[in-house]
Amino acid sequence: MPYDHRNTARRTLALALAAAGCCAALAGCATSQASPPSGKAQETQGTQATQGESGTQSRPPFASPSTPRPTRSPLPASQASRSLAGKTVVIDPGHNSGNFRHSNEINQKVDIGTVRKECDTTGTSTDAGYTEASFTLDVSHRLRDLLTARGAKVVLTHDGDRPWGPCIDERARIGNAARADAVVSVHGDGSASGNRGFHVILPAKVRAGSADTAKIVAPSRALGERIVERFARATGTSPANYIGSGTGLDVRDDLGGLNLSTVPKVFVECGNMRDPKDAQLFTSSTWRQKAAQGLADGIATYLRG
Repeated sequence: MPYDHRNTARRTLALALAAAGCCAALAGCATSQASPPSGKAQETQGTQATQGESGTQSRPPFASPSTPRPTRSPLPASQASRSLAGKTVVIDPGHNSGNFRHSNEINQKVDIGTVRKECDTTGTSTDAGYTEASFTLDVSHRLRDLLTARGAKVVLTHDGDRPWGPCIDERARIGNAARADAVVSVHGDGSASGNRGFHVILPAKVRAGSADTAKIVAPSRALGERIVERFARATGTSPANYIGSGTGLDVRDDLGGLNLSTVPKVFVECGNMRDPKDAQLFTSSTWRQKAAQGLADGIATYLRG
């Protein structure tokens, strides 16, 4: 969650969790540091929990439900076509469950061009403790499978295989190094209860220090628009009622993952994990598959022109 949502401060829970001795019970935590007023805070730093490059943070995630990854049936021939052969897509699962145990590391500041920000945040969670990091990795795996079936080369910025991070600047470098045709950072927001729906965060035109987004602003918007359309269709959910004025689009200049990108990139806040109704969707494996499908359809529509 690139929380920040610009003005709403989100409390950092990593130290509190350590003090309470909760880490052992956590299946993967996702609290962020300071989250924006209506969703993601800066870089996704959270609200009551910390989010980070994209969202908000919520309270300490208690035992995140262990939802085994379902066995997927073969894709229909229409979806399994190699229509994306030759295309490279980088998927960036927001946050890392290990961030809760590495507060010193993720609080180190990195240069995002306009300012220096925390390396990463913990992300948010539902009231029941299902963490953003668990959600983003699950949806990213599903998205990877769908895109690979269509012939795309897929790169993950991480696969839950490192103790913390990567930092927001490294996430951007991974997409740049892959010369990706599209990069999608998957998140769940941590705004106030009652705020519902998804939104896509687009890069603003930024030129400062090592950040220069001039060349990616237009293609990133095209990617975001395609995702908004297809995500709504696949999931049956609506654009956020608290940000983006109903368009499902938000432009930000405070997210390192966007500022430092040299290839088309967007952040997708799939909904608000702090709202009970949206939280029910997040914890449904059926809905998570629909979310992945919507993302895959939006990316494919963009890449096919």
